[in-house]
Amino acid sequence: MDYIFCPIAADRVVMESSIRFASIIHEHMISTGKTNVKGLYMLWNMVDGREKTELYGMYEKVCAEMALPVMKTFLPDSKRFRKEAAADRKQVFRSTIFPADKILVRGSNLDTLVDEILTIIKKSRLWRKS
Repeated sequence: MDYIFCPIAADRVVMESSIRFASIIHEHMISTGKTNVKGLYMLWNMVDGREKTELYGMYEKVCAEMALPVMKTFLPDSKRFRKEAAADRKQVFRSTIFPADKILVRGSNLDTLVDEILTIIKKSRLWRKS
């Protein structure tokens, strides 16, 4: 495994658990060089557009103090992530076999997330070559 992307949500219990997990991985594996993991990134998940951004800012400040980078892309809270492929449905969204339907991808930020992940990986490769 080269990278770890740790989902976080603006919920105290989720944040405490995720930050504890990420800090242990960072302190005991990545910073010590005991693993090949090149980076660990926090990813906002289930973001409700109606929530106040102050809460996210406070959590991001805590992550920054602990040297846990937070990705710019976030995944919105959406019911489409919970839909399964049914025999009578032509559109597929949540599948590890079939590509997501382009109409359903709109507004999900998955395309932006993939681009950000690719940027992280490419930067790491360029950094190692120099």
